[in-house]
Amino acid sequence: MERETVDLLQPLWRALVVFRVITWAFAVLGVWTRWDGIANPTGAVLQLAVMGVWTVISSIGYSRRWGRRNTRLAFADLIVTVGCMYATLWAQPLTDIRAGASVLTSVWAAGPVLALAISRGRDGGLLGAATISLALLSLRGVDNASAVLSNVQLLLVAGLVVGYAASTLRQAGNRLREAIAAESATAERLRLSRSIHDGVLQVLAQVQRRGTAIGGEALELAELAAEQEVALRTLMSSRPTVAEGDRVDLCGLLLPLATTRVDVVVPAGQVLLPAATATELVAAVKEALTNVVKHAGPDARSWVVVEDLGDAVVVSIRDDGIGTTPARLEQARVDGHLGVSQSIRGRIIDLGGTVTVRTGPDEGTEWELKVETA
Repeated sequence: MERETVDLLQPLWRALVVFRVITWAFAVLGVWTRWDGIANPTGAVLQLAVMGVWTVISSIGYSRRWGRRNTRLAFADLIVTVGCMYATLWAQPLTDIRAGASVLTSVWAAGPVLALAISRGRDGGLLGAATISLALLSLRGVDNASAVLSNVQLLLVAGLVVGYAASTLRQAGNRLREAIAAESATAERLRLSRSIHDGVLQVLAQVQRRGTAIGGEALELAELAAEQEVALRTLMSSRPTVAEGDRVDLCGLLLPLATTRVDVVVPAGQVLLPAATATELVAAVKEALTNVVKHAGPDARSWVVVEDLGDAVVVSIRDDGIGTTPARLEQARVDGHLGVSQSIRGRIIDLGGTVTVRTGPDEGTEWELKVETA
């Protein structure tokens, strides 16, 4: 798709091409206005010709993808530009330059600083600025360092500002591509969901109803159809878990836990947690669901509910099983059964969170796991 190939840095590359052409024209104008003061005009014309040829080559490169996709052209630009700066010696003796004669490249020499800033960010801009500044200083001489200080400052500022802008645009481009990919995936998922809902899910629901009504061996078929229906609905409602940096969407990790006996209810938006926190919290939820299977009774159902409180997240795991008593839970811990004390309580406490359990005979069990979002 065309949208996926959009390059937010392209306006900067185009501006660089315009900058290269205009500053070369300024260099030509500078030579023309100082023609009588140039010791060797032929050398000046030759230098301008080399600069003009390289301006055409670099401009074509920066206008094409092959010239922008890596830093080879930018580094070549830096080397050629430094060479053109020293080519001023064809037109003016070094003594005249150190006495105040102009370096004929003028502002044109800032081109590779901008190119490196765009392609490599802040560090590339600073490298280009430092290299051009050292070349300028070597031509002017250490005794004239104060005279070139303003030029050095401008080069460093240009490298920093353009490099920062390029890095920001590059990050925005990456996020844009991720958003486009997520949008495309969501659209495809919706299309498949409609097809599945209109066909497969309706068939599975019909098989489940008919199998349950017939009974006998058909009952097993009905149960399998119900399981597959839940699995398909879970797949249709799944969403990406990765977010910015090391934060992930807790809801995307919990939704796949849904089965015919487990309902997972989550907010419509993402609930972002650090990846390590989300992993431990999901592990604790899985352990609580495992305990339901082991101890709540064969017909027990479970509900997992996520609440986003802003600065904290609460995950509740409730079942309608036979329940137990707090005393029996404590006795299980004393007897060495670590499922509750370590896999659930231990994980959440290590995260700095809190665990609350409510249970009673024939009242089911409800776990409330609360952790901070920071």
